[in-house]
Amino acid sequence: MDTIHADLAGSLNWILIVAALAVVCCFEAINGFHDTANAVATVIYTHSLRPWKAVVWSGFCNFLGVYLGGIAVAFTIVHLLPVELLVNIETHRGLAMVFSLLGAAIVWNFGTWFLGLPSSSSHALIGSILGVGLANSVLAGKPFGAGVNWEKAAEVGLSLLLSPVLGMGLAGILLLVSKRVVPSEELYQPPADQQPPPRWIRAILLLTCTGVSFAHGSNDGQKGVGIVMLILIGLLPAHYVVNLGHDRQEMAATRQAAVELAEFVSQEGKSEAAAAQAQEIESLLSGVDSYSSLSVKDRWQLRTAILDLNAAAAQSLKRGGDQLGQDRRDELRHLRAALVSPIEYAPTWVLVMVALSLGVGTTIGWKRIVVTVGEKIGKVHLTYGQGACSELVAMSTIGLADGLGFPVSTTHVLSSAVAGTMVANRSGVQLDSIKKIAWAWVLTLPATVALAGGTFFLLHVILG
Repeated sequence: MDTIHADLAGSLNWILIVAALAVVCCFEAINGFHDTANAVATVIYTHSLRPWKAVVWSGFCNFLGVYLGGIAVAFTIVHLLPVELLVNIETHRGLAMVFSLLGAAIVWNFGTWFLGLPSSSSHALIGSILGVGLANSVLAGKPFGAGVNWEKAAEVGLSLLLSPVLGMGLAGILLLVSKRVVPSEELYQPPADQQPPPRWIRAILLLTCTGVSFAHGSNDGQKGVGIVMLILIGLLPAHYVVNLGHDRQEMAATRQAAVELAEFVSQEGKSEAAAAQAQEIESLLSGVDSYSSLSVKDRWQLRTAILDLNAAAAQSLKRGGDQLGQDRRDELRHLRAALVSPIEYAPTWVLVMVALSLGVGTTIGWKRIVVTVGEKIGKVHLTYGQGACSELVAMSTIGLADGLGFPVSTTHVLSSAVAGTMVANRSGVQLDSIKKIAWAWVLTLPATVALAGGTFFLLHVILG
């Protein structure tokens, strides 16, 4: 009988794994045709590329962006969740969390895509994470709001708020500068008779389409990578709680980082807890040649100690950062990176799976959003100059955010940039479309917070 129960439990586990990974792939595919349609809108409407060539190329660049873009944004998103969920994701509450936040983001993304509204997948996922965190605080009997990492949420919220403002302003300024530097009338007039732009401007548009697509993959695609890792940690802890591929040298770096960070935290009067966490890490890893030598229970303990010590170090760095020199701050950031390296990682197959989902999604369903960006923001057809300026700014803004580990909205950066060029070119904007996009931007967070929070409550009751 015990064997039968074990088999059933194993089968259920694999069903949950397949279902959860399928949901992530679905989210990334919708993200692809929802968000990356923005990257191809300018090359299509300036006749630089035929639509099918543009979307296939954009899909390929999105694939490369996910695969080559690192994982900094992935774990910036993940750490919006409270530490208690991150260390207890193997429980039913952790599974309810994953399905709730992904389900809410998918419903909202699909709905806004159906209406042709360029809303943000980043906003949707972040709102869903906040909804789960708020619901978790109530279920755990804590004060409402205690289940959210508000410090990280404030950083993410600021990046989401400022990026479209920068996109609009910088694109408008760049267009005005371009008119002075390159006073060619054909660049600032709507294309005539499907005529492609001059070769040099076409090259710029192709380059920026490539850059925006790559940057979108490396920024938005990482969010899916982070969620996949949460799923794998929860359902296959023996394999994914820590990175079993780390060698002895990397393990030694983690141990040393724990000691030095505990000493730093002690200077802020938090020495007791930090010292205990560092001691636990040292005790678990002492005499161990690989993480695979640890029991699953010990791997969970190691993961928990690393998360707690890293959170304490982050708080201490924030409090004492103004008194530290730049070299010391950089050193502490490197130590934190070494500390969390065993738990903040992604296997190659995860990157490939998410990259394929995003890339394939880009090649389907793109037309609704492309038409909105190309025809319904400005009152006239997008010009060559507007397309180039919009995508140059979007590529630069998203690329910078990616390097800093901040999630931004490709949709809102590029849509705002197009609107900025329309204003600068005195082409006029369609206020009804702008209002709809703005309403989608405003409503995304509260809608997904409510959807994810409600779903989390429901699943928590069902799963017991």
